[in-house]
Amino acid sequence: MAEMMTFDLVSPERRVASHKATSVRLPGTDGDLTAMPNHVPMILTLRPGVLHVEGDTGTEEYVVTGGFAQISPEGVSILAERSYHRNDMSQHILDDMLAEAAEKQRRAVEASHNEPGPVDDAAKLLSDMVAMGDHIGLDCKQPSL
Repeated sequence: MAEMMTFDLVSPERRVASHKATSVRLPGTDGDLTAMPNHVPMILTLRPGVLHVEGDTGTEEYVVTGGFAQISPEGVSILAERSYHRNDMSQHILDDMLAEAAEKQRRAVEASHNEPGPVDDAAKLLSDMVAMGDHIGLDCKQPSL
């Protein structure tokens, strides 16, 4: 049997998942990272994307809109802004996520006074949401970025 670690995923509303895993692939803001048992301790900022959790029963996928992951030799603990099991995602949920990201971008453009940082961050958030929707096979009816 492969070496196991703990995997915990929570959002502000609820505990989404808690079980044993052999590896967890995380969508980090600086790129994807795979955590395995005995991984060096670190904190990772998450971008919108899909978590891939390998365990004894196969692969589970979870959608996250951002958050933080604490990785230790014993496991991975994730505090996500919003999170759903892949099977619980719907077009309605994705549309809500995209609308929130588009509104953040609109507010950033209004408040930026030609400061590219916040506008670029908001555009990246919206782009990551669209990519996440494409990855899980849902239609991103979002106007051109």
